[in-house]
Amino acid sequence: MMNGMNMNKMMKQMKKMQAQLADEQAKLNEQTFIGKAPSDLVSATFNGQRKLVDLDIKSEAIDPDDPEMLADLVLTAVNDGLSQVEKATEDTYGKYKNSIPGM
Repeated sequence: MMNGMNMNKMMKQMKKMQAQLADEQAKLNEQTFIGKAPSDLVSATFNGQRKLVDLDIKSEAIDPDDPEMLADLVLTAVNDGLSQVEKATEDTYGKYKNSIPGM
């Protein structure tokens, strides 16, 4: 059974870790991630909260006879951007996994 000193120490460590996690989340939220389709015909910009904040489509990507190509380019750029956000999130929080019970 834990005595009061050990419990206080553990609570202080948890509060410190919570503050570190909040700082990491704030830094992640400030970052931008740009997903791109081949030849940079479409780019999708996300923030660290996985929100699409900009979508740039070059005129060369717009072919009225082939709308499926444009859809594919948009999907590629969006998925690339989301993958970047996910990797950054995993890199940021991965170092805490062994420190937090249940993660």
